[in-house]
Amino acid sequence: MFRNRGEKYIDNFVYGATDGAVTTFAVVAGAIGASLSSAIILILGFANLFADGFSMAVGNYLSTKSENEIYAKHKHHHHHKKDPRKTALATFISFVLIGFIPLISFVFAPIIPAIDSHKFLYAILLTGIAFLAVGAVKGKVIEGKTCPKCALETFLIGGIAAIIAFVVGYLLRGLAG
Repeated sequence: MFRNRGEKYIDNFVYGATDGAVTTFAVVAGAIGASLSSAIILILGFANLFADGFSMAVGNYLSTKSENEIYAKHKHHHHHKKDPRKTALATFISFVLIGFIPLISFVFAPIIPAIDSHKFLYAILLTGIAFLAVGAVKGKVIEGKTCPKCALETFLIGGIAAIIAFVVGYLLRGLAG
C-alpha cells in the first residue's frame, strides 16, 4: 500500500530531499572549510534551506505543469498526470525536512555544549545517515523492499557533492578574511 501511494511522487521526494541535504551540507562544509563562525553558518544554512527549497518547488511546479500541457497538446492518453501543486509541495517539504539535518548540530550546540567542538563531525554523520535514509525510502517505494544499493547510491552521490563543497570552501577560505 505504501508503495502504490508513494510511487507517483517518489521522484519529487528524492529530488527535494537529496538536493536539500546536499546544498545545505554544501553551505555548512564550504563555510567550515572557509573557517566561518557558527552564526554565519546558521544564517547561510537557513537562508539556503528556505530560499532554495522554495525555488526548487516553484521550478518543479512549472516543470510538471509544462509537461502536463505538452502531453495534453499531443493528446497522449497514457500519460499519468501529476498535480503540479503536489509535486511542488513534495519537493519543498522533503527539501526543508532533510535539508535541515546538516544544521542540527549547529542549532543545538549552544544548548548542548558537549557537541560544540564536534559540530561539523555530527553534521557529516547526520547528513550521511540522511542520504542513506533517502535512498532506503526510494528503494522501499520503487522496489517494494529494502534496497541497500539504493541507499548506498544516494550516500555516495551526496557524499561526493559534500566533499566538493568542503574543498571549494577550503580553497577559497582566504576570501573570508
